[in-house]
Amino acid sequence: MKSTFIEYGDGRMQIEVPDDATILSSEDLRHDPPAPDPYTATRKALENPLGMPPLKDIVKPHYKVVICFPDRVKGGAHAQSHRKVSIPIIIEELKKAGVSLTNIKLMLCSGLHRRNNKQELEWLLGKEIVNAFWPDRLIWHDSEDRERIVNFGYDRMGNVVEVSKEVVEADLAISIGHVLGNPYGGYSGGYKMIATGMTTWRSIRSHHCPDTMHLPNFIPVSIKSRMREQFDSIGKTIEEKMGKKFFFVDAVLGTDNQILGVYAGDGEEVQKESWKLADLRTNVILDIPEKFDILVFGEPRTFHYGPGMGTNPILMLQACGAQLTRDYGVFRENGVIICASLCDGWFNDDWFPSYRKVYNKLHKLTDFSEAYTLEDEISNDPEDIYKYRFAYAYHPFHALSMVSMGTIALQHTSAIFIVGAREPGYARGMGCKPTKTFEEALKEAKKYVGNNPNILVLPECFLKPGFHLFKK
Repeated sequence: MKSTFIEYGDGRMQIEVPDDATILSSEDLRHDPPAPDPYTATRKALENPLGMPPLKDIVKPHYKVVICFPDRVKGGAHAQSHRKVSIPIIIEELKKAGVSLTNIKLMLCSGLHRRNNKQELEWLLGKEIVNAFWPDRLIWHDSEDRERIVNFGYDRMGNVVEVSKEVVEADLAISIGHVLGNPYGGYSGGYKMIATGMTTWRSIRSHHCPDTMHLPNFIPVSIKSRMREQFDSIGKTIEEKMGKKFFFVDAVLGTDNQILGVYAGDGEEVQKESWKLADLRTNVILDIPEKFDILVFGEPRTFHYGPGMGTNPILMLQACGAQLTRDYGVFRENGVIICASLCDGWFNDDWFPSYRKVYNKLHKLTDFSEAYTLEDEISNDPEDIYKYRFAYAYHPFHALSMVSMGTIALQHTSAIFIVGAREPGYARGMGCKPTKTFEEALKEAKKYVGNNPNILVLPECFLKPGFHLFKK
């Protein structure tokens, strides 16, 4: 047996695995292409956009411009993060073309995620930028402000198309995106930024739902899934209805959220070119004789969506589904997941007010895939909508979209063992099997996959941008 560590709450859990188990940390998986100077790369991309003229040839001095940027969930906040590097350079280019600073707005496009407060915005953007635009021109896409939403009906696929009025009314909308491996459609950035960041729950419900996420082409993670097609369709329909294109400025990021490349211009062209570099960083091909029977990882208390993600039972299972989607290329169907999680029932109701209600209602359903029968009741709850709009909380529908991802883990495994659950009833409530120790979980797992399982352990898988694993 050999020893390793997996994440567990605010610390780590030491585990013993067979000598033939495969252990792959983020450092083992790291194979980032060389990083250029981010400022030079950004300026070069803006000077040579793909499929569109440079900004100086697009804008006129009287133009009103909105720069749309994503929230704290992606991209990091270090000194050379994409937001901090690109936004000042874009503003510089606009001013060179004669656009007044007073005609430029920055819009946080967090979709159904919580609004970020001023302190968080300073962390994301830097104090200088925040002070230059705060408060009137540093705005937030409030997807429940019906007076500031434009309904464009449906696209050719039948998706609801609603978008921020700020985008429609601007002479030019610039989208800042992070091209990072993402279980939802392959990569962040591109038209995903449009379809999830500046629309509404009715539009997002079109793709963050069982009808899309439980299709065979959703796993393993792919840019050719129906979800990706929906992102593109919604984004392009918005452009068509507006009569103008977004100007994309997307950066491919590495394992430390460092900029590996910057691509600007037309959305389709930016996606096409940026994904080539992103594939080199994100996709890992494992030369293994057989797929893995058991997938092992641990969940910190705080990651992606915020504090309590590793304790909130719905988000705990969502993370299992997301990791399975990333790793399904090397994971055998009906294998077993062993996940360490505090699972203590701390939902973090301040950030995720609808989650406890959804959790309680799930137990009245035959199958979690039926959770969407609750969508009108949950998504239109006036108290939770108020908290989303004015109290820095996630939108109530967000919980239902997370259930869809978590259900994937239940559908493609024989069992999910939660090690170290302090309130084991919550693990059972999400269809998982709680165990006190890793040794106990491994012993029970062998009843499903045999006495000599092929085991993959992924320490740190939620602490760095994710990798997508495939079998050679």
